[in-house]
Amino acid sequence: MDYIKIIRDLREDNDKTQQEIADFLGTSQTMYARYERGANELPIHHLIKLCDYYNVSADYILGRTNNK
Repeated sequence: MDYIKIIRDLREDNDKTQQEIADFLGTSQTMYARYERGANELPIHHLIKLCDYYNVSADYILGRTNNK
């Protein structure tokens, strides 16, 4: 689950809180925190929204490439 560290790093590198990202995704901060901990898998529709938000590819978030 490479995406766990990557979504946390993207959020921190952009000086965003879990609450800000959760609001963008339309979910709760608690659920978003569960994605970052790996307690819940990131749904595909949230993956797509995060790609758009951070302007990176899904392959980058999934750890399949180092190219954003």
